[in-house]
Amino acid sequence: MARTLKCPICKKPVALTDPYMPFCSDRCKLIDLGHWAAEKYVISTPIDPEAAEEAAERPEQGGEE
Repeated sequence: MARTLKCPICKKPVALTDPYMPFCSDRCKLIDLGHWAAEKYVISTPIDPEAAEEAAERPEQGGEE
């Protein structure tokens, strides 16, 4: 029996040999691409220790002065 995973968009089963893997169809692949283009997905970066120290030392902005 072939192993299957779930499509990240519609949750339908997808075989590892499917041509659109990890998606079940071209439609789901394009929906996912649209999410990236609309910036619904982001890749975070590790916090730079020096930048974190500088941010902690700065007074909060937007408050009463």
